[in-house]
Amino acid sequence: MKRKFRLPRQAWAAIAIQTAKHMVFAVIISAIVSSALLEIFSQGINEVGLIAAIVAPIILGGPMVFGMTMRQFQLQMAYERLEAAAARDSLTNCLNHGAFVEAATAALTDEANPGGTLLVIDADHFKSINDRFGHASGDTALKLIVTAIAASVEPQDIIGRLGGEEFGVLLHGSDIEAARSTAEAIRQAVRKIEFVADDQSCTLSVSIGGAMAQSAVDFGGLFRLADERLYKVKQTGRNGIDIVPMPIEPSIATGRLYREPRIKRLA
Repeated sequence: MKRKFRLPRQAWAAIAIQTAKHMVFAVIISAIVSSALLEIFSQGINEVGLIAAIVAPIILGGPMVFGMTMRQFQLQMAYERLEAAAARDSLTNCLNHGAFVEAATAALTDEANPGGTLLVIDADHFKSINDRFGHASGDTALKLIVTAIAASVEPQDIIGRLGGEEFGVLLHGSDIEAARSTAEAIRQAVRKIEFVADDQSCTLSVSIGGAMAQSAVDFGGLFRLADERLYKVKQTGRNGIDIVPMPIEPSIATGRLYREPRIKRLA
């Protein structure tokens, strides 16, 4: 069954205002043209003619203009919804890989407040969850992890799924101690998740690597450094954090493109 598209109340008000603007313009043009024509071919426009010049475009064109304006708003809102949906990961509802990179790049190079801290978060031993309990349980675990991440960061921070069981968080600001505190809050929040699969209670944990930049920086360079720190955490036992400042060097001026680092992952 086709779902009926409903416009919000604010949209109806905007449609009415837009329609009114079009009709005022149409009435003015109608009155000017009618007056000019009657001045040429008769003794000019009288009161009745002026009323007709005003009423005619309203009656004849009003419904059509209203309908066209409404359709324009519907198409615009549908496009915005599709665009928003395309930027979201279908499972976790956080930004997908491409949208996260785009948003993080914009934040890192923002002229008013450049820089920030990138956290790369990887779910520990996630393959074993899928193998033991199935992918449906693994999907549930990922949703719970994203919920824990979102509850531990500020509303203005950016969360995205980089792929599989790996997530990225771009923290606004370049205070490394605050970033470490946030990363630790995420780690602890995940550990406290009550995850039950096939009547078995499972403990979840994450490894977090991070890199902080105090000025505008290329996303690819920051990601590579954060990813290296994540790899170190996974090599030394997982369920930990490692965040370092990025060395000051020419960044966005190099014009480097973001590419995934070729680092062998630990399961």
